[in-house]
Amino acid sequence: MANRHLSRTIAMQSLYEWDFNEKQKPLAEITEHNLKQFGPGLEDPAFIFELVRGVEKNLPELDRIITQTAPEWPLDQITIVDRNILRLGIYELLFAKEVPPKVAINEAVELGKAFGGESSGKFVNGVLGTLYKNLPETEKEKGQNNNNDHNDNKKIKT
Repeated sequence: MANRHLSRTIAMQSLYEWDFNEKQKPLAEITEHNLKQFGPGLEDPAFIFELVRGVEKNLPELDRIITQTAPEWPLDQITIVDRNILRLGIYELLFAKEVPPKVAINEAVELGKAFGGESSGKFVNGVLGTLYKNLPETEKEKGQNNNNDHNDNKKIKT
């Protein structure tokens, strides 16, 4: 498993646990524990903390975006896994500046397929694909020229 994908997986697992336990325990503490459990020797654990801090900091805005983009699905009726994959994907798509949008979407879809239910990948893809369509063209192209380590030849299906 590639380092970035593993980092996203640990971030998603930490967000899931935090949300499942109604945010009673500090997210940083949960993340630190999950890093030790699932990512010993990971080269760049800073990326994990960047992701979880970004989601935590922008949580009200991320949830507002989910609610607007998927109005037929009240936030509390979206499974905890899907909800946190969406938070992570939206954070990377709209707030993080280093990841190309197509990579952010594809990574979130893969997390949905791996950890969510039967239709999680399609649901995540639909929500993030809708957001992608509304991005300015300059945002859609960000990171494509200088991010050769990402294979973003996959098409986004909506």
